Amino acid sequence: MEAIDLTSTWVGILDLAVFVIAYVLVATEEKYEINKAKPALFAGTFMFMMIGVYYALNHLNPAPLHEEMKKLIEEIAEIYFFLFVAMTYIETLIERGVFDALKYKLVSRGFSYKKLFWLTGLLAFFISPVADNLTTALILSTVLFTIDKTNRPFLVAGAINIVVAANAGGAWSPFGDITTLMAWTAGKGEFVDFLYLFVPSLAGWVLTAWLLSFYVPKGEPHFNAATTEAPVIKDGGMVVVWLGAFTIFIAVVGHQFFHFPAMWGMMFGLSLLKLYSYSLAKRKGRVGFDVFVNMKKVENDTLLFFFGILSAVGALHYLGYLHYVHHLYDLAGATATNIGVGFISAIIDNVPVMSAILKSSPSMGTDQWMLVTMTAGIGGSLISFGSAAGVGVMGRLRGIYTFGSHMRLGWTVLAGYILSVALWYIQFEILGLY
Repeated sequence: MEAIDLTSTWVGILDLAVFVIAYVLVATEEKYEINKAKPALFAGTFMFMMIGVYYALNHLNPAPLHEEMKKLIEEIAEIYFFLFVAMTYIETLIERGVFDALKYKLVSRGFSYKKLFWLTGLLAFFISPVADNLTTALILSTVLFTIDKTNRPFLVAGAINIVVAANAGGAWSPFGDITTLMAWTAGKGEFVDFLYLFVPSLAGWVLTAWLLSFYVPKGEPHFNAATTEAPVIKDGGMVVVWLGAFTIFIAVVGHQFFHFPAMWGMMFGLSLLKLYSYSLAKRKGRVGFDVFVNMKKVENDTLLFFFGILSAVGALHYLGYLHYVHHLYDLAGATATNIGVGFISAIIDNVPVMSAILKSSPSMGTDQWMLVTMTAGIGGSLISFGSAAGVGVMGRLRGIYTFGSHMRLGWTVLAGYILSVALWYIQFEILGLY
């Protein structure tokens, strides 16, 4: 049974208006001091409720609507539980002091500002494929601020570098960014397909970082080892690191070879974390941890935001609005449209943009799906609020890393974006690596 086109009906117009209003509130959450999860969750649930009312008033068969909602719940659950487990592991690592130890090692070795700039960027690029770009950017921006709270040129250049590196690092991993996770769980590419984006993502970030490095001041930050106590990783901290790596491995193997949802392997990894916390607590002289306490620290507003925004896009898809995305691909072609997606995601945010593309499901090969995954991910770096990583760092470095400070050096990000796209074209279209 096919869903009817509802774009010209009162429910289609109402739901579109609700989506636009909710998205404006999401984009301006700092101005109106409203958490982005609230309007997103309201829109996602309310829009489907209005479709239900429309069906009831017009005595339509609700079976197609029910089937659409069941499919949507399954898609969202895969992403929701995957992120939930990943965030729980990160919170456990924070509680065990793993990241505090990393921060101390960086600031205590007498590195220059330029060396710290490159080190934090490298860490962001290689941590985000596992820990996700938002978490990585938040942790490393905190490290950056700890290094020197007053050196504004260093902080601005370093913040942009971390945002670009985190987004670029997340682009070549199926679980490094919400957009890559969405594409992977939707079956638009195998695990190895995303690895082909490593070279374009790395080169684009390196070019941006190299250009930004000219704005990093010379010298080194002051550090007094005598008055700063070295943090100690708590019992089991490094075991949790390896458990987290094993959890990712199980999720990938299960998804690739057994066709399990990726979240199934992640939930198995969560069970291992719980069992380890139990065994650690039973050992004499060891300081254990409570996984449930760490779960409380998980950013549930982020998870609920994803639930709401993906539900809202699902409602737009059911109403028939996403057919226009098909027309755009037919009109401009896949390559041009997918490159343009990067600029759109910088303004609108990559999550609803990628969700809309996946829902409309234009006919594209894996090479084009990898392109749009990459551009949606790294394109968010073009503007400070274009990605979750950028918004997070703006919050951590309030008044220092701003829209204006980012845009003054935005040309460096654009140069890296162009290089990434060019290398994708060389790899996929000229050399035919895929």
